[in-house]
Amino acid sequence: MKTIAIGTLSWILSAGLLYAGASEGKELFTAKCQGCHGANGEGKAAIAKMYNVALPPLASKEVQAKSDADLKKVILSGKGKMKPAAGVTEKQADDIVAFLRTLK
Repeated sequence: MKTIAIGTLSWILSAGLLYAGASEGKELFTAKCQGCHGANGEGKAAIAKMYNVALPPLASKEVQAKSDADLKKVILSGKGKMKPAAGVTEKQADDIVAFLRTLK
């Protein structure tokens, strides 16, 4: 019984920590990413067409399968035609990733 209680408490705490920066990340996403990726991470067709790229929905299995470190690297360093998110710190990138995980 004690083991179950400890396990359950650990799970609840870890779930809370996993999304600890999600609310801050949503604010940052709105300010820094929404212009191209859309309010819900669905991607904007006009942006994709203009840059001749595919913008997979950020809630897609393809994007969600990436590690937190990989997503953070894209945010901070860019990838392909995507430029790095200007003025985003390491902590802020972690918060954005936490928000992206809520899009599942």
